[in-house]
Amino acid sequence: MTAVSVLRTKPIRDVIAQSQADGEDGGPGLKRRLGARDLTGFGIGIVIGTGIFTLTGLEAREHAGPGVVVSFAIAGLVALLAALCYAELASSVPAAGSAYTYAYATMGEIVAWIIGWDLLLEFALGSAVVARGWSGYLAELFNLPAAWFGEEGSVVNVGAIGIVLLLGVVAIVGIRESARVTNLLVLVKVAICVFVIVAGAFFVKVTNLTPFIPPAEEAGAGETGLRQPVTQAIFGMEPSVFGFAGVLTAAAVVFFAYTGFEAVANLGEETRNPRRDLPLGLLGTLLVATVLYIGVSLVVVGMVPYDEIDRGAPIAAAFESVGAGWAAVLVSIAAVAGLTSVILVQLVAMGRIGFAVARDGLIPPAVAKVHPRWGTPYRITAMMTVLVALLAGFLPLTALADLVSIGALCAFVLVSLAVPILRRTRPELDRPFTVPLSPVLPIVSALACLYLMLNLSVETWLRFLAWMLLGFLIYLCYGRRRNRLARGGQENGPSERFPA
Repeated sequence: MTAVSVLRTKPIRDVIAQSQADGEDGGPGLKRRLGARDLTGFGIGIVIGTGIFTLTGLEAREHAGPGVVVSFAIAGLVALLAALCYAELASSVPAAGSAYTYAYATMGEIVAWIIGWDLLLEFALGSAVVARGWSGYLAELFNLPAAWFGEEGSVVNVGAIGIVLLLGVVAIVGIRESARVTNLLVLVKVAICVFVIVAGAFFVKVTNLTPFIPPAEEAGAGETGLRQPVTQAIFGMEPSVFGFAGVLTAAAVVFFAYTGFEAVANLGEETRNPRRDLPLGLLGTLLVATVLYIGVSLVVVGMVPYDEIDRGAPIAAAFESVGAGWAAVLVSIAAVAGLTSVILVQLVAMGRIGFAVARDGLIPPAVAKVHPRWGTPYRITAMMTVLVALLAGFLPLTALADLVSIGALCAFVLVSLAVPILRRTRPELDRPFTVPLSPVLPIVSALACLYLMLNLSVETWLRFLAWMLLGFLIYLCYGRRRNRLARGGQENGPSERFPA
């Protein structure tokens, strides 16, 4: 294995030609059927979900107190910086695969494979976690048996399996159908989020917001050892919670709430006018989500003392605590709708990432086949649907939300670095949207994402590195010799299929 072979890059003209051509063996390619509104709907559909309905209470109680509002603001700012970088690359190279494709064109094949492998981990675990949360909310609404729909005491979560399989069918049948379902669900949950902010404001008590950032305390047994943040382990700091360090730790965890907006960039080949609509979809998603997250988290910590917030259903429980049980029912309905859209968009995104990786031959190209009628990569989508259903049905994955965050942050670091690299290597490339103050802003984005990664636990880093090692072994055994560029015998030049 030579350094040249694993660092070969995929020519931009190759990427663009692939996105405009038919599928493998002359079959149909992806269909351009989406506009800016659809993209924003997909983005909000995946972003507003688990974070706003569960992580608010958990992180307020365990790390940040009322300062969790600041944690959401910090995470939103970092996500916005990364979204600017995504917007430039997505509008310039509107292809399926998002960060994977950008890395292949700028940093080389091995980096592209690792980030594609990382994204599949992020979306698969994320959708499995959300599916179990969806099942729990449904059980609470309709008093369903915990043995089949609950998180504790159940062998198999039937509700989680059922919703994943159902939405997998929607994702396979067509992108327009997925967009319609997602847009409807987004309207429901955005309306409820606005209702929570307006109605909850009447029950906010200033005393619950004081102190806004509780003073730092010595961490309990559950926050030491492998559970402590990497920053504390590296610098030998005494493990602690609350204080501003707690706010940063919470920001790293609630970043899970923003992960997935990059799913919008995965739809570049299915967007009618990607030059204009992709930046609008990406930035519109982050703007709406950040405003709603800050508003809802402020209301929740203002309604209930932070150490009394319910861990499982903080918003619904907050309304129940002030005697507004009817509002709690509305919130639970919104949670079911919100989590449904998250699962659907993640299944769609996984299909497009797998499609891009398989089209390049890093995994068997046969799985990238696009259905002649539905215009979707149905084989890889079906495979990922079954995998997520199994994960959601049999493994309690809520403890792995941190792993989803570190996967997303790793992708954002590479995307941020790809912007100045591509500007240097391809200055003539048409860029409908440009990141202001480049390369300063992309570098700040990369450093901010890396810093949040370092505020995650040592245990999370070890799990992430183990997954990356597995991916590296798969690349060595299959992808390195059998991918499209290797078969064409070309490095840093046109591929076998799209000659210059």
